[in-house]
Amino acid sequence: MKSDTIVIIPTYNEKENIEAIIRAVTSLEKPFDVLVIDDGSPDGTADIVKGLQKKDELSERVYLVERTGKLGLGTAYICGFKWALENGYDYVIEMDADFSHSPNDLPRLYAACHDEGYDVSVGSRYITGVNVVNWPIGRVLMSYYASAYVRTVLGISLRGLCLPD
Repeated sequence: MKSDTIVIIPTYNEKENIEAIIRAVTSLEKPFDVLVIDDGSPDGTADIVKGLQKKDELSERVYLVERTGKLGLGTAYICGFKWALENGYDYVIEMDADFSHSPNDLPRLYAACHDEGYDVSVGSRYITGVNVVNWPIGRVLMSYYASAYVRTVLGISLRGLCLPD
């Protein structure tokens, strides 16, 4: 049965993570479908996804769009959102393949929109301070300040909602 929600996961060279992240998302109690947008990963990421698509329990829940070349994160999300709309999904969630976003947060993000009626649900690793694991300090600083820059340029004061556990 098709879910009402698709989780978009853009990839480039994520062979070490892709199966684990797909299984983590699809094993949640609330069923989520997964759309992988692969930017021509030379490490075989797309082949792993194709193998998972052949598994009975995942055959109708995992989708793949293969793009030629590394076209970028932003265009991967745009591609994924267009695909989700064309395929009738009510809710679209985006996350990284490297577990920097926890799949366990997906049901709460979904519930904020579906059950509580919000139009948008935002998860942030900076709500309760900096909450990242195994990131070099340069990446942490770039991510934190890029987020602050975007909020300033767009005039958005929202930093995320801290949902109760």
